[in-house]
Amino acid sequence: MATFLYRIGRWAFRRRRLVGGLWLGALVLAVAAAAMAPEGKEEDISMPGTESQKAFDLLDERFPQSNSQGAEARLVFQAPDGQRVTARENKAAVQDTLGSLDGGAQVASTTDPYETGAVSEDGTIAYSTITYSADAVDLTGPTKSALEDAASKARDAGLTVEIGGSALDSEEEPGGTTEIIGVAVAAVVLVLALGSLVAAGLSLLTALVGVAIAFGLVSALAVPLGLTSTVAILALMLGLAVGIDYALFITSRFRDERAQGREPEEAAGRAVGTAGSAVVFAGATVFIALVGLGVVGIPELTKMGMGGAGAVALAVLVALTLVPALFGFFGRRVLSRAARKAAGAPRSGAGNHAPSHDNPTAGRQPVAAAPAKRVGTRWARFVLRRPVAVLMIAGLGLGAVALPALSLELGLPGDESKSVETTQRRAYDLLSEGFGPGFNGPLTVVVDTSGSGDTRATTNAVVKTVRAVDGVASVGDPVLSRTKDTAVLTAVPRTAPNSGETKDLVHAIRGAVSGVEADTGAVILVTGTTAMNIDISEAMSDALIPYLTVVIGLAVLLLMVVFRSVLVPVKAALGFLLSVGAAFGVLVAVFQWGWAADLIGIEQTGPVMSLMPILIIGIVFGLAMDYEVFLLTRMREAYVHGASPGEAIVSGFRHSGRVVAAAAIIMISVFAGFIGMSSPTIQTMGVGLAAAVAFDAFVVRMAIAPAVLALLGHRAWWLPPILNRVLPNVDIEGEKLSRRVPASAALPDATVPDAAAQRLPAGRHRH
Repeated sequence: MATFLYRIGRWAFRRRRLVGGLWLGALVLAVAAAAMAPEGKEEDISMPGTESQKAFDLLDERFPQSNSQGAEARLVFQAPDGQRVTARENKAAVQDTLGSLDGGAQVASTTDPYETGAVSEDGTIAYSTITYSADAVDLTGPTKSALEDAASKARDAGLTVEIGGSALDSEEEPGGTTEIIGVAVAAVVLVLALGSLVAAGLSLLTALVGVAIAFGLVSALAVPLGLTSTVAILALMLGLAVGIDYALFITSRFRDERAQGREPEEAAGRAVGTAGSAVVFAGATVFIALVGLGVVGIPELTKMGMGGAGAVALAVLVALTLVPALFGFFGRRVLSRAARKAAGAPRSGAGNHAPSHDNPTAGRQPVAAAPAKRVGTRWARFVLRRPVAVLMIAGLGLGAVALPALSLELGLPGDESKSVETTQRRAYDLLSEGFGPGFNGPLTVVVDTSGSGDTRATTNAVVKTVRAVDGVASVGDPVLSRTKDTAVLTAVPRTAPNSGETKDLVHAIRGAVSGVEADTGAVILVTGTTAMNIDISEAMSDALIPYLTVVIGLAVLLLMVVFRSVLVPVKAALGFLLSVGAAFGVLVAVFQWGWAADLIGIEQTGPVMSLMPILIIGIVFGLAMDYEVFLLTRMREAYVHGASPGEAIVSGFRHSGRVVAAAAIIMISVFAGFIGMSSPTIQTMGVGLAAAVAFDAFVVRMAIAPAVLALLGHRAWWLPPILNRVLPNVDIEGEKLSRRVPASAALPDATVPDAAAQRLPAGRHRH
């Protein structure tokens, strides 16, 4: 692979105008396609095969005149202090408000609270349900404006009016202030890490090109593939993070090759052949993990995985082709100012690579010019002296952070998770005050008697059974379909939608009605938004361990191929588990327990988004392997060239420690930049991913990994002979490339501790 990528790097450098033109054309086409494409729409989260989804599908079939998952609004009215909502003037204001909505565009029906009994016992609060013929995302601006105008009309009459339900749900748009801050922090880190505005700008430019193309494609395919705004935001988040990191790794290797005296084209080829190989495998791990999300069975999660995987694939292609092409355009300005000054190179003249202007030693930096590398070396040698202490402190620290994960509860956010500044949250609170907390999460019981006997008798039996279940506050009158073979009734729990008691109640109702099913032959299903959320959360919990097992198994196999070792992949997988566990601990502490919740604008704690654990596992798996591959390939490269296990660790930190640290800070900044968005999904994702990357890069890969390698010594790089014959040799550290490229093409590598060891044949291990 290294040889193949080496040729790609040299070709891209030579044909930089062609490569740049092709990527520019792709960018223009993607942006144009996105501009001309119709706007996509949000979709409700569904999970085919669950009882609640089967019930929704049955309702759509038996009640074709209504949309079982259509938009709904609840206008909640509260009388002024000391008054009742049933007073004549207040009642007139409520009915006038509802009259202005009845018969409006997209309005299917409105209910009169005085006719339906939707008035609280103390007479201070009433509500009306407005159903729409379209989904929430299909509601037009005038329809939403009419709803808000109606509420304003009632407020003018002296009533307190709030709007709940899905009608006012809006699509989350990327591009806020916090995301810009994240990119700005990434830019500052790049400048500090590379010591060159040009090199920093190159990494940002290539990442933005890949992100713009990915975002354009997602927008263009939103309608035909049903992609939502969350898919686009995930593609933006991942594309930025990995795009900047991949460009940084290849740029850093290019600068190292130039510092060893190699010609620009040769340095570009070797950078892509070595660091590019690591980029390919790192990107492949992220891609596979994200595509693997499709096995869970939730369409929205599958789309998110595919969108993120596409953005990562584009980032890899950009890093392998556009980055070396830009090396040709920018020339020596990619090097740091200190390197250019040491080589006597001019500060301008992009693209000037004629022999008369390219000193073979251009870019060589004396050790004194790289203090950051000395920091990495000192840290590596400290770990070598105290491996047990470092391992115990880091391992126990992550274990302590992960402890809250034992209390992880999964759920899907509703109006209760929104800010108290929103009308939806205030409507939720008013309904809880007037009718009880369970009123915000009613359960729908569907009775299908098409294959059994008397519908009315069966329905009456179901009503009696459900009312007898402990925890049910009330059961509404059944509604029959036109064909009289299906009945629908509403059961209101006594507890809040996201509470554990409501979850137990759903199971209790399903267990109770199973007896009626056995006696009558009817099919009885429990659904509703609350039941759907419970079913999805349980499905996520059930899928978590199998998915984690697959991901860890894949990590071990892939890293066994990359590093030709048994213990290194096992160590990497266990470290990944620590990172994920600690990230889950942070999510529980912040979103369930409310620790530091005010700092990121979370006003209501509750269960962690049910999609988050599997989504974070899939993403963090790939990102964790990024740092593992980039750090350990340099260690293995030194080891196979004869360095001792300890000196190989030092060499890895000398070459890659600073770059990996910078890459991690960049990725954390990008993910943290999305925490300020109002969407609970994006907030949870931003916190979880930022925490996971911080733990994995700085604790697992830079503390635990070298400590374990120091304790293992030569055993860390051992591979049984049978596996050595069976496993393919992908040559990620460029052994074949070293033999293919004449040694005279570069000065000796002063970074290998034992100069004589460099003359050992590539691939020879010192034991």
